[in-house]
Amino acid sequence: MLKEEFLKALIAEDIGRGDLFARISISKPIRAYIIAKSDGVFAGQEYVSTFAKMYDLSLEWHVQDGETFKKGEKLLFISGDSKMILSLERSILDMVLHASSIATLTAEYVDAIKGTGVKLLDTRKTRPLLRAFEKYAVRCGGGINHRMGLDDCLMLKDTHLKTIDDLDTFMKEVRQKIPFTSKVEIECESLEMVKKAMKASADIVMCDNMSLEETKAVVVYRNENYPHILLEASGNVTLDTIKEIATTGVDAISSGSVIHQANWIDLSMKVEV
Repeated sequence: MLKEEFLKALIAEDIGRGDLFARISISKPIRAYIIAKSDGVFAGQEYVSTFAKMYDLSLEWHVQDGETFKKGEKLLFISGDSKMILSLERSILDMVLHASSIATLTAEYVDAIKGTGVKLLDTRKTRPLLRAFEKYAVRCGGGINHRMGLDDCLMLKDTHLKTIDDLDTFMKEVRQKIPFTSKVEIECESLEMVKKAMKASADIVMCDNMSLEETKAVVVYRNENYPHILLEASGNVTLDTIKEIATTGVDAISSGSVIHQANWIDLSMKVEV
């Protein structure tokens, strides 16, 4: 969904047939600001900036996407018509809160594996119709997006593999029918399956829910036989376990937690008197 379409739907949900306060209030120029009531990493600038163009608002940024902020800091000043700003207040706050909360948790995961050279990836475990928005928030937190959908990378999960009789034959057909630039990733739960996937010419192999010892064995096998194939670890990834997983030698670690386990931080909007 394009930013403008997303934002129009967001406003329509909240304003409905019209803000009742706007019926009786008098328009006047005001200046409001968003203040942090907890620490975090900011995300939402791209979307708020689009809001400003759509609704004739002036913005004064004191923080950029991906930057950290502290409790008590004023992050953004918004100037414009009072009716418009007050009607948009909750929509702007909800959007920034949601994005910044994901960015904040993502940054914690990224910091936990800092210096290992391993990339943190998100997943397709996103809220319906919010994938582009939530994955944008992950980028603001320093993470890297995994595939955006089923059309940009072919991943063969355990459910797919159950329907394939001969992986080698299937992969030959795959290379004829998917775009030349599209990668193929195969999900594996054992070293035996990893060997089959690599022999079948997978571009990426996912070590799914493997123990540290199993993952290390996969890394050794990859390095000795197929050094060009990328390795991704996934499953049971938490802030407590991610550093150990990173030390196995994989190239990337994916986790849906950075999105679906992000707890909302605290931001508020105030109007200057």
